[in-house]
Amino acid sequence: MIRIALTGPESTGKSELAERLALHYNTLWVPEFAREYIASINRSYTLDDILLIAQKQFEHENAAALNANFMLFCDTEATVTKIWAEHSYRQCPEWIRENIASHHYDLYLLCNIDLPWQQDPQREHPHLRAYFFNLYQKELSDRNVPFAVISGNGESRLQNALEAVETMLKSKK
Repeated sequence: MIRIALTGPESTGKSELAERLALHYNTLWVPEFAREYIASINRSYTLDDILLIAQKQFEHENAAALNANFMLFCDTEATVTKIWAEHSYRQCPEWIRENIASHHYDLYLLCNIDLPWQQDPQREHPHLRAYFFNLYQKELSDRNVPFAVISGNGESRLQNALEAVETMLKSKK
């Protein structure tokens, strides 16, 4: 099973891109669990909530992998919860760090901040997009994992993502 993670700051089109890529490759994608969870709690989130979100995201990903068609697109992954926890609470639960170290993705698609900010009650940092993008890029570089920065609007963003996926698939042959 080839797993591709879409990662990056808020409002960079991860969900739409994951869904469109899955449709293109006739497979499944895993939606971001945090959206559903945060909407349901009717209070401010805590560090424990971030840990639960990371664990549930991982469970949903593994469940989807059982039914996916050779490739699975994951709308977010543990890097997101690590950066979120560290920014909000200046610490990261050990489970998240361990998951990052042990869980393999064949490719990370780091969504660039070149899309216009879309207001959403769950989004918190429109003024920190470049800051967060740099954190994601540094994290992926420091871990020496395969990633591509995905830029562009609409169809060009999708085409750039498809090119990155196709390049990765060719390298596996």
